[in-house]
Amino acid sequence: MADRGCLSEAVAAAASPPVPAPGPSPPPDWRGRLRAGLAEAGPSLWLVAGLGLLYALRVPLRLCENLAAVAVFLNSLTPKFYVALTGTSSLISGLIFIFEWWYFHKHGTSFIEQVSISHLRPLMGGTENSISEPGSTSSNRESETNRQNLSECKVWRNPLNLFRGAEYRRYTWVTGKEPLTYYDMNLSAQDHQTFFTCDTDFLRPSDTVMQKAWRERNPPARIKAAYQALELNNDCATAYVLLAEEEATTIVDAERLFKQALKAGETIYRRSQQCQHQSPQHEAQLRRDTNVLVYIKRRLAMCARKLGRIREAVKIMRDLMKEFPPLTMLSIHENLLESLLELQAYADVQAVLAKYDDISLPKSAAICYTAALLKTRTVSDKFSPETASRRGLSTAEINAVEAIHRAVEFNPHVPKYLLEMKSLILPPEHILKRGDSEAIAYAFFHLQHWKRIEGALNLLQCTWEGTFHHVSVYPKKELPFFIHFTAGLCSSTAMIALVTHQFPEIMGILAKAVLGLWCPQPWASSGFEENTQDLKSEDLGLRSG
Repeated sequence: MADRGCLSEAVAAAASPPVPAPGPSPPPDWRGRLRAGLAEAGPSLWLVAGLGLLYALRVPLRLCENLAAVAVFLNSLTPKFYVALTGTSSLISGLIFIFEWWYFHKHGTSFIEQVSISHLRPLMGGTENSISEPGSTSSNRESETNRQNLSECKVWRNPLNLFRGAEYRRYTWVTGKEPLTYYDMNLSAQDHQTFFTCDTDFLRPSDTVMQKAWRERNPPARIKAAYQALELNNDCATAYVLLAEEEATTIVDAERLFKQALKAGETIYRRSQQCQHQSPQHEAQLRRDTNVLVYIKRRLAMCARKLGRIREAVKIMRDLMKEFPPLTMLSIHENLLESLLELQAYADVQAVLAKYDDISLPKSAAICYTAALLKTRTVSDKFSPETASRRGLSTAEINAVEAIHRAVEFNPHVPKYLLEMKSLILPPEHILKRGDSEAIAYAFFHLQHWKRIEGALNLLQCTWEGTFHHVSVYPKKELPFFIHFTAGLCSSTAMIALVTHQFPEIMGILAKAVLGLWCPQPWASSGFEENTQDLKSEDLGLRSG
């Protein structure tokens, strides 16, 4: 999630030319202040105007007579009506609750809340973020706010996520189990739509087909759409990307398709660079083509890493970070760290950490635990708990212990996986920073690097066991308000329906009393009731006669 926002923001900042800072704006005149005041008081004015219009039309609309007729009708209802009403209300509220619960578990949000925010909020005076020009002051302020709030983002795309066809699907073939959750795949679908689509897709038929392909939830349908896009345009880079990710059953096949995607992506990227300043649509197209090119190069580097060509993977990653320096927030350095650790190039690892282990960048388990590993490496081979307890810790050992403390404080879930106290599973495509999913993703790739350094895991275990840490539970998503609301509504209406069914006469009297409080009837005197009884008696007499 954070990748999507950072990618778009960084590319936009790189593509748009710098704009001089504007001077202080003059204070608004009386017309501007009046317009702003009317805009703020708009909903209140509409409400007052509506009530005034209703009061003025009370006589032509015969509101009082209609209300009196409604009150008479409600007072004439039998208890059976209230039994049917409460039963029907209970059934409807129960169906709403079941639908809300199903929608929340499938999409991770409340349907009523989503509809309210999307459709009702603008009607009730809610404001939406206006689209600013690329160099405007408001967009600059928004960019600064996004950078400040970046560290608060929790769910990130896993920098080392596996290939769906060549790795995740092979696990499914062997075990018959799905390694990815629906929520995780849904987040990936949103990422794909953000990375690989833009508003100008209608200009190219192949991109239009791929726009629909990324929205498909069925893998065979996505693969079929990718082939349709290649039939329309043999140089459709995103179609090769989809086939490499999902259809290729080996890393070799995936690399071959990514190389075809790279050839097509570079051609489209150069073409977009030449037209980027012609219109906002061309700038959006350049951002999309940049996203595609960066994604392809990154996956090619990961293919080379998995096939044992580690130096080639390191070169691709370094070139990628030099060519697109604003995109450092995509955590490409975490891929680079893992490859350098495999080469045992610890000096280069230290150089990367010195550049990216900075307070201005969001921390990660890869950065914190790699820094701890480098500090541990200098003392772990000679470390002994007994010796350390007798003579005390040296300066290097203190630095290593402090680095481990810092790493464990950031994510306390990692040591159990590195010490193999918990079983490893395939890492997800998205991770929760400081959570169990990040610990799984880190340990899955870095456990071998800790095992390679003699005594590193021993020092980690001694330091971790000697310090008490509050290991947090994997956070669960809180239920939305409307889930609780519909559950309470369903329960209360079901209870009222049950009581009404058991005691219809009492509930009927209670309902009429409540209606009497809401709709007072000065005409409902004892004489009126007696006349009503007389009319009913005459009617019965006529029917019997």
